[in-house]
Amino acid sequence: MPPQPQIMVDLQMEQYMPDPDLKVIARLISQDPGLSGALLKIVNSPYYGLTNRISSIQRAVALLGSRSIINLINAQSIKGEMTDETIVTLNRFWDTAQDVAMTCATLAKRIGSQAVDEAYALGLFHDCGIPLMLKRFPDYMNVLEDAYAGVGGVQRVVDIENSVFNTNHAVVGYYTAKSWRLPEHLGVAIANHHNALAIFSDDSPHNSQLKNLLSILKMAEHICKSYQVLGNQDDDHEWNAVGHLVLDYVGLSGYDFENLKESIRELGIR
Repeated sequence: MPPQPQIMVDLQMEQYMPDPDLKVIARLISQDPGLSGALLKIVNSPYYGLTNRISSIQRAVALLGSRSIINLINAQSIKGEMTDETIVTLNRFWDTAQDVAMTCATLAKRIGSQAVDEAYALGLFHDCGIPLMLKRFPDYMNVLEDAYAGVGGVQRVVDIENSVFNTNHAVVGYYTAKSWRLPEHLGVAIANHHNALAIFSDDSPHNSQLKNLLSILKMAEHICKSYQVLGNQDDDHEWNAVGHLVLDYVGLSGYDFENLKESIRELGIR
């Protein structure tokens, strides 16, 4: 997955400083899904022998150290240049990834979740299949817009993708997360992030971990207007179908959520 050009420039500048600041490097890497995924793939490999796979970018940077991080940055920088047209198209993906990740972390803190790092990681990675679909199918973004326009009720974004491509960005994202060695439950959340209506309509308790993550993600996507940035839609049809179930699950009224949404937007996240 290609890294954002501006992030790479900023990282290159930091690595050439006399004393590179790992906190600055971690902050920059954590804004880019491709770099973050490559980093977690390394640190979660058998070589490092971690008991549990991690999703925290800051912890991964601290574990690897400056030399390994700089090697990673240099390896990513030589993967090939993108055309201006591709960069413009991917800016829609990069913008939502950063915004949704930050909003997920903020929401997790606001509602008292203990999984702030995981919420951030899910926000950053949930649409990681999009640039890979775009690479394989040049007209993918047009189909994605059609999918966002047609979603509602039992119709899902991924259903329309499946009808055209026989696959979808959630499935591709799941296998990408798997290749990055992310924790399995994060991969499952990525695979199901457009299956929220079925998941929240099921009252059984065995999906609590998945529901905890997806409730934060679906609120964050709505707050950040992913339906507009990615789907080019004026209305969030997916949220209209599932939003009341998500809010019931987290114990927020519509009024409470509107206040929460406004307060987050005032922070400048979106």
